[in-house]
Amino acid sequence: TLLLLNSVYCQLPDSLVCLPCQQTLQECSRVFHSGGARLVLCGKTWEKLEALYNALISVADPSVTFTPKLVLLDLSDINCIQDVAKEILDCYGCVDILINNASMKVKGPVQSISLELDKKIMDANYFGPITLTKALLPNMISRRTGQVVLVNNIQGKLGVPFRAAYAASKHAAQGFFDCLRAEVEEFDVCISTVSPTFIRSYHVQPEKLAYGVHPVEVAEEVLCTVSRKKQEVFMANAIPKAALYIRTFFPELFFAIIASGVKEKQKVEEK
Repeated sequence: TLLLLNSVYCQLPDSLVCLPCQQTLQECSRVFHSGGARLVLCGKTWEKLEALYNALISVADPSVTFTPKLVLLDLSDINCIQDVAKEILDCYGCVDILINNASMKVKGPVQSISLELDKKIMDANYFGPITLTKALLPNMISRRTGQVVLVNNIQGKLGVPFRAAYAASKHAAQGFFDCLRAEVEEFDVCISTVSPTFIRSYHVQPEKLAYGVHPVEVAEEVLCTVSRKKQEVFMANAIPKAALYIRTFFPELFFAIIASGVKEKQKVEEK
């Protein structure tokens, strides 16, 4: 199936994005490139694009792979996305699969996070991906084929204290793509979301982050999601899944547990 893919657009995180998301992009690019897809790689920094390009072609078999194309895109500049989308479409005439992977994170009490930073996070995690999706969607609808993949986070379903801005942006993205899925089904356009608990860096020891997902695992799941046209995937162990269940059916219990956890953390910090 991968050999039949016309083109894959992978959104390259810019300087605002956390390292694990950059590593996930690298791994996604690797698995799709080696599978024979024609890649259009976009990002804010040309040096990072070239580094990724060189890493891909240095290990690929030129007889079964296509040379990736590079396009500059500042995802935080919403006004430029429409023009860049035209440039992306000019690469191969269409986009079969759009992979939205960029993400910006911040941690802290709500009152300590500025409104300006809230807006930056919303631009990176919500307005950027949906603006790009809306720009490329008419081409998919007219061709009656295509797939949009959002690499989101379980916080799109489950809020965590001290990450309000991040969770809000992920909730917004989840809601948008849930609605879009139903709207474009009649045009044979597939909308997929892949939501890990969190993605750990290459260099963090697994025992220190027992619940983290390695970037390679995320890339393999994205590949599987594309191949099987899955609609929604949660990459989580039993505890986060149980938390999601409790949040849905026993909200008062869930809120009490979360509040208790915050109080315990504050006591530890005071000591």
